[in-house]
Amino acid sequence: MSLPAAFDPARAIALARDTLFIEATAVTDMADRLGEAFGHAVALVLARRGRVVVMGMGKSGHVGRKIAATLASTGTPAMFVHPGEASHGDLGMITADDVVLGISNSGESEELTGILPLIKRMGVPLVALTGRPGSSLGRHADVVLDASVAKEACPHNLAPTASTTAQLAMGDALAVALLDARGFKADDFARSHPGGALGRKLLTHVNDVMRGGADVPRVGIDADLMALMREISAKGLGMSAVVDAEDRVLGIFTDGDLRRLIEKSGSSADLRTLTARDVMHPNPRTLRADALAVVAADLMESSRITSVLVVDEAGRLCGALNSNDLMRAKVI
Repeated sequence: MSLPAAFDPARAIALARDTLFIEATAVTDMADRLGEAFGHAVALVLARRGRVVVMGMGKSGHVGRKIAATLASTGTPAMFVHPGEASHGDLGMITADDVVLGISNSGESEELTGILPLIKRMGVPLVALTGRPGSSLGRHADVVLDASVAKEACPHNLAPTASTTAQLAMGDALAVALLDARGFKADDFARSHPGGALGRKLLTHVNDVMRGGADVPRVGIDADLMALMREISAKGLGMSAVVDAEDRVLGIFTDGDLRRLIEKSGSSADLRTLTARDVMHPNPRTLRADALAVVAADLMESSRITSVLVVDEAGRLCGALNSNDLMRAKVI
């Protein structure tokens, strides 16, 4: 790949640093002048029963889509409506219970300002996120969030750069303030992100990943060692539960226990005379089926074990799982 003859890596790095500095300064300056209007905006959204309808054109529209997505995923129902489409029917998506968040750096985007009278006529509150509080958007708004910047990071001061960063940061600030006011917790976040890592950790329970029924290795307390070894090999969990006649867990025996038993007994010992009662670890660590799978992962890590038995409220064996089951479910 050929590079332009005028390309200067040092200049590219210098411009990148300038860009980051300008955009960081824009966000810091915005934080310094943040005032009562922000609190009013949060209160206005909290008071509405509907959604936050985010609107913006061009780059502000791209930012608006991200803000709407962030709000929706953190407990504030939101959606993005394109201002250009709003005047051709999509205005019907907005209800009297909603609040509109209009985004425009200039505050004069024709597609947005053209529908402001209609929004006001519907009685829908308007929050303006703009770089010019005195603009048409700002004058129509019930609350104005000042996202003005001293200059764009673009060397020509033209391309939306620092201004869109400021808009994005203000949207994040609004989402964070709202989630805090709503008491939005980590498990609430997980419910709206069931496919993500956090969702898997907070929503996956032991009974979602455990082996059950005939797949759970178990022997009676009087089973001989050979029967115990066959059960371990057949079920592939590297261990077997030892249970009584009511299927209550009495103990556990693992591959590691077998190796240690052989090393301790020596080649001359007749292990065939041993029973599960003789070799098991009594009172093993167990979990309930309704426990979170991440709790099983923590138990395995802290206890340095690779498998755990699952029991019901009466201590009867109902399942088993190992670290491989948790990895397949992407809990660990």
